[in-house]
Amino acid sequence: MQTLTLQQLADAIGAQVQGDAALTVTGVATLASAQPGQIAFLANEKYRSQLDTSKASAVIVAPNIEVPAGMSVLCTSNPYAGFAKVAQLLDTTPKAAESIHASAQIHPSAKIGKNVAIGANAVIAENVELADNVTIGVGCYVGPGTRIGAHTQLWQHVVIYHNCVIGEHCLVHAGSVIGADGFGWANEGGKWIKIPQLGRVVIGNRVDIGASTTIDRGALDDTVISNGVIIDNQCQIAHNVFIDEDTAIAGCTVLAGSCRIGKRCLIGGATAINGHISICDDVQISGFSMVIKEITEPGAYASGIPAAPQREWRRNGARYRQLDDLFQRVKKIEKQLEQ
Repeated sequence: MQTLTLQQLADAIGAQVQGDAALTVTGVATLASAQPGQIAFLANEKYRSQLDTSKASAVIVAPNIEVPAGMSVLCTSNPYAGFAKVAQLLDTTPKAAESIHASAQIHPSAKIGKNVAIGANAVIAENVELADNVTIGVGCYVGPGTRIGAHTQLWQHVVIYHNCVIGEHCLVHAGSVIGADGFGWANEGGKWIKIPQLGRVVIGNRVDIGASTTIDRGALDDTVISNGVIIDNQCQIAHNVFIDEDTAIAGCTVLAGSCRIGKRCLIGGATAINGHISICDDVQISGFSMVIKEITEPGAYASGIPAAPQREWRRNGARYRQLDDLFQRVKKIEKQLEQ
């Protein structure tokens, strides 16, 4: 168990202490579930009433927020970000591996840095480069010529194909596949001819990739995931996609081949983005959206249709099928009125 004083936490995240700076904190929790020794946070006004009944020893709040007597405070302008930083400092999540297991298969040509951990039954192929403090989980496969930067961690059963590049301080969750073939085929007389996928996947620093996500290698050029990108579980990133810095992509999203996503975009879950289009910086796309043409202006976009009672949905569906007929009738009436 990690234990830090409130002052140590304040110094680490750039916050101000109000109350007992020597108070020891052992973990984080919500206002409702916190126990003595834990620190909670208030980032949303609708939970403010929980401050009065919370058992937390300390709370992270914005300036000028009143807290119950006797409760110590970390004061910061962004309490949610402050909570995230404190949670990192007090994180008790185990590593995917702690040492190089005897059953790991490491090719003699592989270059292994200092303090590298490789779990049971992992395979490190020829000419792989693992930088210092890399962690490879149980059952992972790292293909020939792949390079992985310092402090990056792969959880269990991650597959990295050949010649991929992963930067520093990345986290790849279990079951993800990086560098599989893109969906490249030519058609001749109704028969499919496979196009070898000769590009790579190049991933920058501080990238987080969720469980069972697939990132395909490029056909000729590379598929590129830039610094600071976060990708949720079960996403599909097709060949030659480019994702710029600090974009966030929620679960079950599909990015078709050669689309380009700008910086700081927020893409909601189960979104589908067409291939060969570009989305500019600072775009927010609501979940279940289908994006079929370029977005050139920052802002919020949506196309998903909310669920409705079945009878209403069927009625509206029938009316939708009549829409063209209605349009033609209105057009005919307009022409008659013009005469």
